[in-house]
Amino acid sequence: MPRVWVVEDNDANFELVEFLLGEAGWSIERARDGREFASLLSRPAPDLVLLDMHLPDVSGLDLIGRLRDVPRLRRVAVLALTAHAMRGDRERFLEAGCDGYISKPIDTATFVVALERMLRADTR
Repeated sequence: MPRVWVVEDNDANFELVEFLLGEAGWSIERARDGREFASLLSRPAPDLVLLDMHLPDVSGLDLIGRLRDVPRLRRVAVLALTAHAMRGDRERFLEAGCDGYISKPIDTATFVVALERMLRADTR
């Protein structure tokens, strides 16, 4: 069963992700902001981090840096999630250390398959 950290401040978005991944048998831990994310860093490493790039108290780019600063978490796959996609954002997120990018709203028909494909392809 894959384990995922979902860093998402919007309850509706989290509930959708939780439902989709829960139905697929994934184990989920949530952080709503930078403070809660920091508390996850001491937990066992997940297989994947779904990271909202626009949180109320911190940028997702900053959180990628925090994650990559923890040696045992450097190889964890990170997927950026954002509803505010601007030209160049995808490239900026990938350069910052994300392994992939999904824009919101989430496509419920392909979401879990895309995450599973990402985990199979992860070569970190």
